Amino acid sequence: MTSVPAEVAALQPRRIGAHTFDFARRTAVMAVVNRTPDSFFDRGATFALDAAVAQALRAVEEGADWVDVGGLPFSPDTPDVPVAEELDRVLPVVEAIRASSDVVISVDTYRPEVAQAVLDGGADVINDVMGLRVAGLGEVVAGSGATIVIAHSIGQPHRHHRGPQYEDVVGEVVAYLTERVEHARALGIAEDRIVIDPGHDLNKNTLHTLEITRRLREVAAIGLPMLVALSNKDFVGESIDRPQGERLSGTLAATALCVEAGARIVRAHHVPETVDAVRMTEAVLGLRAPAYLRHNIDPGTD
Repeated sequence: MTSVPAEVAALQPRRIGAHTFDFARRTAVMAVVNRTPDSFFDRGATFALDAAVAQALRAVEEGADWVDVGGLPFSPDTPDVPVAEELDRVLPVVEAIRASSDVVISVDTYRPEVAQAVLDGGADVINDVMGLRVAGLGEVVAGSGATIVIAHSIGQPHRHHRGPQYEDVVGEVVAYLTERVEHARALGIAEDRIVIDPGHDLNKNTLHTLEITRRLREVAAIGLPMLVALSNKDFVGESIDRPQGERLSGTLAATALCVEAGARIVRAHHVPETVDAVRMTEAVLGLRAPAYLRHNIDPGTD
C-alpha cells in the first residue's frame, strides 16, 4: 500500500515516441538541453550545436528517459528570437539526437511553425509553456500524433507579468489546466497524448510555487501524467538562500516531494543525481523494488 494519489495509480501505460511509460509506477527524467546563449542555468554552455547534441546524448547515457530541447529563453529580459533563428537553433539538435538515439525528444516552443518543423524532424513532444494559447499550435499537434505538454502560465509570450496575483493559486491552476485539456481534446488531441504542468515559477512568486508544491496532489487529481520543472529555479534559491549553481540539494528535496505527490515527469539539469533521487523515492513508495538485497538478508552479512 502506497500513498500515491489514486488518480496517479490509475494511469494507464502510454506510448510516447519509441517508448512505453507506466506512469502509475514510474517517473521519467527529462534532461534539459538549452540551445540559447543566455540560459539562466548554464549561461550558454550548450549553445554550440556540437555541445548541445553531446549534452543530450550524455544525458541519455546518464539515465535520462527524455531530452527537452529549447531555443527560446522564457525571460522577457532577453531579446526576442525570430522564428527562423529559433528553428536554426533547435531543428539541427533534434535531427542529430534522433540520428543517434530513440530517446523521447521534446521541444520547448509555443510557435506552430517551429513545432511543425521539429516534429517533422523527429521530435515526439511539444512542451508548450503557453498552454495552447498561441493560435495554430494545437492544430499542428493534433495533426501530428505527437504528445503535448500543457503548462500553466498567465503571461503573454516574451512579456513581463509583474506582481502576479491569485486568490487561490492551486485552484486557479487546476481550473486553467482542466479548461486547456478540454480545449486540446476539442482540437482533436487525444487524452493519451496530453501531459500537464502546473508551471512552477511561471508568472508566480516563490510563495505561489511553494503552495503549488505543497498541494500538488490537487493538480495530480486531474488524472493525467504531470510534469514538474523545478530544477534550479528561483523558488528553490529563495527558499534556502542559495544562488544559481548551488541549488541542487534543494531541487532534489522538492523533486522527491513532487514524485510522492504524483509528478511523473521531472525536468532536470543534473541528470544522474535526479535519477537517483527519483529511483529512491519510488523505492520508498513501494513502486520499485530495490536494485539488490544484501543487508541483513543472508546469515553472516552486515
